[in-house]
Amino acid sequence: MARDVRGRGTAGPKPRVQLVALVVAVVFLLLGVLGFVPGVTTGYDDLAFGGHHSLAKLLGLFQVSILHNLLHLLFGLAGLVLARRVGGARLFLVGGGAAYLGLWMYGFLLDRDAAANFIPLNGADNWLHLGLGFGMLVLGLLLSKDAGTGGRLDNAIDRP
Repeated sequence: MARDVRGRGTAGPKPRVQLVALVVAVVFLLLGVLGFVPGVTTGYDDLAFGGHHSLAKLLGLFQVSILHNLLHLLFGLAGLVLARRVGGARLFLVGGGAAYLGLWMYGFLLDRDAAANFIPLNGADNWLHLGLGFGMLVLGLLLSKDAGTGGRLDNAIDRP
């Protein structure tokens, strides 16, 4: 960290991985809040706590429940906290991307009417989870490849 004349740290521009993690976290917070807004969430009267019986749909497309919205809010809050550091931002994007790819597989293999469908998932949710998973994973890996290393990047050709 750069120091000013009095020896205090000065804030420089944040690495891109932190800024992207912050934006992703804010989007999840926004989606979590919008899931509780009638009109933005169609079938709001059919919003259940959890399970596949919740017929409410965010933006008329993505099946949601109270639990689903709360998970979006918690994930967004975790992202805000983790985005404060490069390593945390990387963890949020890469770990969150891996989690969303796992959720995509879960939704892909799951019978939609099964009791195991505790977070309502529909086809639109599955496609969104696939896109989020790959997008967050790629952003977390590509934007953080040289952030916070403190030195030059390691190249395979340089190793003994």
